[in-house]
Amino acid sequence: MTSAVASELTAELRGFREVQRLAYECAEAVAAQLKPGVTERGAARMQREWLRERGVRDWFHLPFAWFGDRTAFVNFRIPLQFFPTNRVLEAGMPFILDMAPVYKGFTADIGYSGCLGPSPLHNKLLADLQAHRELILREVRERRSMREIYEDVDRLMVRQGYANRHRAYPFGVIAHRIDRVKERRWSPRLFGFGTQSLKGLASDALHGHRDGWSPLWSPYRFSDHPPRPGLWAVEPHLGFRGTGAKFEEILVVTDSKDPEQSAFWLDDDLPHVRRWAEDACAREPA
Repeated sequence: MTSAVASELTAELRGFREVQRLAYECAEAVAAQLKPGVTERGAARMQREWLRERGVRDWFHLPFAWFGDRTAFVNFRIPLQFFPTNRVLEAGMPFILDMAPVYKGFTADIGYSGCLGPSPLHNKLLADLQAHRELILREVRERRSMREIYEDVDRLMVRQGYANRHRAYPFGVIAHRIDRVKERRWSPRLFGFGTQSLKGLASDALHGHRDGWSPLWSPYRFSDHPPRPGLWAVEPHLGFRGTGAKFEEILVVTDSKDPEQSAFWLDDDLPHVRRWAEDACAREPA
């Protein structure tokens, strides 16, 4: 995000940025505590407890954790396989933490990739995700259709030598819309998803179907239009054999005719963005 855009964030966008930063802070705190023997269920519980201690009472979805080849969704066939299991983390294993808290009525949905110990392969996947973040922003600003952008992400993955693993998500989505929800002390859940948020997504889907747009960013015909103005949780997910890596963060889309204002990442002060900046500095000649 440019400094000009950052300085002009509305109070509403600052609310979304606050909860996104809170979620990434949770991911980094939990990742620092992971060690051999922790299960996916244990890591998911650590995320829930950390966020609840800081005031989170509602969720778009409860936290997920995937270890080892489950980071690449190997042999995933049904939605229940996404939920945390008793898979045990071992030295050298990749992991992904994914959470979607609602805080003060604002929603975030984030993905954090790490590895328990050094891994050149995992480092390469993380580095190669940067090109996807740049491609998505550029093509959204060009008002390309979501379906076209999805196909271009696919082609970039093929050139990099990877498999598209976000295609394993329900409806093959690479992103979905998020919005504010009414703040409550407690909200019921359905299959791990907050009913408040599900109602909002269903309402978007209903209105979108009527008006010719979709809140789901997929490779299918119903996504054959530019992203509608609003907030999108975007998550390109790379896989190479039994290793997967992704980021997930909020992309802001507006109806501005100024390219920089028409679309921008809500926050550049995120772990994966800082990592890329540090890697770029390390490559510069002394």
